Amino acid sequence: MIRVFEPRLSLQNKLDVFLTLNKNQISGTSKPVSEFEEKSKKYFDRDYGVALSNGSAALEVALKLLNLKENDEVIMPSFTIISCLAAVIRAGATPVFCDVDKRSWNMSLSDIKKVKSKNTKAVIMVHTYGLAANAIEISEFCKNNNIYLIEDAAEAHGQIIGGQKCGSFGDISVMSFYANKHITSGEGGMLLTNSKDYYEKALSIRNLGFNPDERFKHENLYWNYRMSGIQASLGTSQFKNLNKTISQKTKQGRYYLELFSELQNDIQLPLLKNDVSINHFWVFGIVLKQDNKRDSVTKKLIKSGIETRPFFWPLHMQPLLQKYNYQINSDTIQNSKYLGLNGFYIPIGPHVSKKHQRFIFEEIKKCLKEK
Repeated sequence: MIRVFEPRLSLQNKLDVFLTLNKNQISGTSKPVSEFEEKSKKYFDRDYGVALSNGSAALEVALKLLNLKENDEVIMPSFTIISCLAAVIRAGATPVFCDVDKRSWNMSLSDIKKVKSKNTKAVIMVHTYGLAANAIEISEFCKNNNIYLIEDAAEAHGQIIGGQKCGSFGDISVMSFYANKHITSGEGGMLLTNSKDYYEKALSIRNLGFNPDERFKHENLYWNYRMSGIQASLGTSQFKNLNKTISQKTKQGRYYLELFSELQNDIQLPLLKNDVSINHFWVFGIVLKQDNKRDSVTKKLIKSGIETRPFFWPLHMQPLLQKYNYQINSDTIQNSKYLGLNGFYIPIGPHVSKKHQRFIFEEIKKCLKEK
């Protein structure tokens, strides 16, 4: 089976983790955690970094920092991971869904403007699948309208817009270091900000609200969102691999584009670049132009030994929303629905050779010819 992704750790990565284990630096308050925070904040050009247990936790902490109320609205793309929606609901605010561009799969400023209201308090800007959203336009708009910007750069490690790194645009930016990310700690996340107030409160939220003076007296029911020293040491080491990882996946993505170019009547390929970024191909996505064919194709690919993943299922169509009374205008979110129904991504990464890529192309080509 050719997996969608397989993590590969270098000998140096393993040695760095071993050295941490050898020093017994494994807890969530150990030195490797602060070193990972220091490395991350410097790389992403931020003043503060808070290591967390995963990217979803980073989103939840980010939303908690804003002290949002029930009628406060948070705009997010419908075409993204469920973590964004969960964080807003758990913060007690109201989610508002905007559509994304059909070609780049990212939200745009025009999408945000269509759903903005007097109750809009925050925007979650997500960089999707290897291309970046127009963070310059969106961040400027948010500043001019007194709207908080949460930047989800989980899929954009190393991505740069106008000389500025993704992860440095938001009032609060969040990262995921899951096993399939360009930088991984296995599981893990990071909250990045230039606000000392956000930083200090985030430290408290991640650590059960322990008071340094009266440790076991609590005024809040905060969570334990700590990252272990073992994970942090791997994350720090992974920065050494980042440029190589991006270079390799960019080459693989371009080779896929070359192979699949003859099938453009049947499939929509990812863009090599958009207005603000060059694709890093965190994943290589394909959208079938014929409706209701995706699932049959992916089932055939599994039988051929090729693992795939469907695209995000649109947030505004999630079954869980039946429990809530949110007002959703589904007619304005057609691109997200189209991508969710017809898109999937295929194996890419260091475990995929050119021979594998040619095999995957031929199998997809065969599937598209079959009735």
